Amino acid sequence: MRRFKNILLDNNNLKEIPMSVKVSGITKVFGTQKAVNDLSFEAKPGEILGFLGPNGAGKTTTMKMICCYIQPSEGTAEVDGYDIMASPLSVRKRIGYLPEHNPLYEEMYVKEFLQFVASIHKIDNKLARINDVIEMTGLGTEQTKIIGTLSKGYRQRVGLAQAIMHDPSVLILDEPTSGLDMNQLVEIRSLIKNLGKEKTVIFSSHIMQEVQALCDRVIIINNGILVADQSMHQLSSTLTSGQVIHIEFAENEVSPVLFDQIKGLTSITKDHNKLIFTAEKNADIRKSIFDTAVNKSLTILEMRQEKASMEDIFRKLTKERTNV
Repeated sequence: MRRFKNILLDNNNLKEIPMSVKVSGITKVFGTQKAVNDLSFEAKPGEILGFLGPNGAGKTTTMKMICCYIQPSEGTAEVDGYDIMASPLSVRKRIGYLPEHNPLYEEMYVKEFLQFVASIHKIDNKLARINDVIEMTGLGTEQTKIIGTLSKGYRQRVGLAQAIMHDPSVLILDEPTSGLDMNQLVEIRSLIKNLGKEKTVIFSSHIMQEVQALCDRVIIINNGILVADQSMHQLSSTLTSGQVIHIEFAENEVSPVLFDQIKGLTSITKDHNKLIFTAEKNADIRKSIFDTAVNKSLTILEMRQEKASMEDIFRKLTKERTNV
């Protein structure tokens, strides 16, 4: 059995703490197609990790390998130090998995289904744990209903309830908010955020605003290859080629020539009473713009710095996608 452990100093005592998820050179080949190609990353306790990529990029395949549903062609992964190849049962005990197409027994009542799930996991004091999970997922008013009669949002809640029933240290959620309306999305997002305070959460999503709202870190893969593994701030900083400042003036005719001596400035574009300034990446020209405007007796109505959106970042990293 392979174990990977971090060592932390706690009250002058050495305490060994296992890394939640460690993926090492994992590869999956289906026939002639390499769905995942030498992928490596880590996810730490208390971290919400966004797992992004175009359709067919290999996200679901990677998640299934970590969960021991399919075996990798090469490489491996560890969950809480347990190797997915050597100790799959130990890995499964530590993972809560919600697949994209949430498989539920639609003819069962909600609480009946959760009792079934608790029995599978051989949970002590089942009733107390079921009641806790129902409260956590907001299923109180729905617990006596048949699953097949529930809305999509409540079915997702049932799926999350079964995923956390055994109190796993790692949650892997594949498109957990797909098809939800805005109210349902906000509620499920809040639940994931709360779960992420104590557990390691890896989730995929096509909703970029959701990724920005929830994630501590983002992994982006394209054609099964890792193309980004950074925090949101680092991604934006890395991919923004320069600083862009939008200025709206009270005056209608403001000549760009008035500002062309600003250090670090690369271009100015005029749009009626607005000027759009582009500067070198590490140059902050806002004070220079303001000082120049004051010296020229110009009135600034608005100054706005443009930042790369998550959609911009995603497109830039995956635009070279080809079918493999």
